[in-house]
Amino acid sequence: MTGALARIRVAVAGAPPWLLAVCAMLSIQLGAAWSVPIIQTLGPAGAGWLRLLAASVMFLAIARPKLRQVRKKDVPVLVGLGISTAVMTLALFAAIDRIPLGTAVAVEFLGPLAVAAIGGRNWKRIIWPFVALAGVILMTEPWHGRVDLVGVAFAALAAAGWGGYIVLTQLVGDRFEGFTGLAITIPIATLVTTPMGIADSWGKIDLTVVVLTFGVAIANPVLPYMLELLALRRMDRAAFGTLVALEPAAGLLMGAIILAQMPDLIQIVGIGIVIVAGTVAQRWGSRTTSPDDGVDGEGEFDEDAAPFTGPIMIG
Repeated sequence: MTGALARIRVAVAGAPPWLLAVCAMLSIQLGAAWSVPIIQTLGPAGAGWLRLLAASVMFLAIARPKLRQVRKKDVPVLVGLGISTAVMTLALFAAIDRIPLGTAVAVEFLGPLAVAAIGGRNWKRIIWPFVALAGVILMTEPWHGRVDLVGVAFAALAAAGWGGYIVLTQLVGDRFEGFTGLAITIPIATLVTTPMGIADSWGKIDLTVVVLTFGVAIANPVLPYMLELLALRRMDRAAFGTLVALEPAAGLLMGAIILAQMPDLIQIVGIGIVIVAGTVAQRWGSRTTSPDDGVDGEGEFDEDAAPFTGPIMIG
């Protein structure tokens, strides 16, 4: 473990998991807002790919993963998380290139809300994604004929990626020590996005864009992904999926402050409905087993020591 990694873990060791998750979502939306000028320069795929490339360099420097720790049965989970991360990144960037940041995040939030609904024990929680959908409709205001259906479709694709990201991040966090899993999956996401990223940004990258992208990558995804991984080791997926009900509000706030995307009253009501739906969909929860009990000194996961079963499993 590097000195930087040790300092990070000590700094967050005493913080409650909900605080880590809230800090992560604020950092994500700040990074998303800062990414808009890069998207306008490189295109959505180019900006997403370059940001993932910057994050890969940082994670590899921090965690220095040992590939010998990867077992054959870990490969599908690692690849799945890499693909989910790639889909979530590129789809969201394509969405915010077409629709306001707050609206895009409200649609994208349907992904983690579905995780919260499906992951909870109470079947009644399944109604809350539909309540949130009503809020999303108010956010997009389709009756005005101005909704960008392509932008909304990209945000919905990002929602699917985000849902998969939550599920798979917890699995990877349980199987690998520290941030080793992220140091493997972020490069996988970079490889997945490389063909589209290069095609979108060819001839547009200069030193200024690279420096700006590396700065933005710290705010999103490096810092929030690390915080989310630590939070998901101490929270169940349903509780985490509920907590990120605040994410649309964070997106609306950053869009208003940084991008001057001011919502009207109906849209504010819509975002409020989305937040309420997420808040009441699932009670607070903590994990019934500690993943630390299942990770040995070499970073190997012992499924007998830390069984991953019960109500937090999805499908």
